[in-house]
Amino acid sequence: MKEYTLLSLCSVIFTFFIDRLSKVNLFRKKEFYFFIAVILGFKLLVNGYLTGASIVMYNPKYFLGLRLGSIPLEDFLFGFSMVSLAIISWEYAKRNG
Repeated sequence: MKEYTLLSLCSVIFTFFIDRLSKVNLFRKKEFYFFIAVILGFKLLVNGYLTGASIVMYNPKYFLGLRLGSIPLEDFLFGFSMVSLAIISWEYAKRNG
């Protein structure tokens, strides 16, 4: 079973669910997409170095094997979820705190 793939997809679904539930509507804001593009650039640099230099290695039986350069697709999904959930939490706390 591709656990890493399954967990990364679940994290994205969970992120969209939390955005909807919190009514932050992060994914409707165009500033978010600029911010995520900046994060993506840094992810390509840092994660690309870590996976390209074999500092971080992945067992192929746990993920699809699709890569952007040396970075597994699942890393991008987790990164998207992690950054998005942090922003959603911040916006929710700012509004309701």
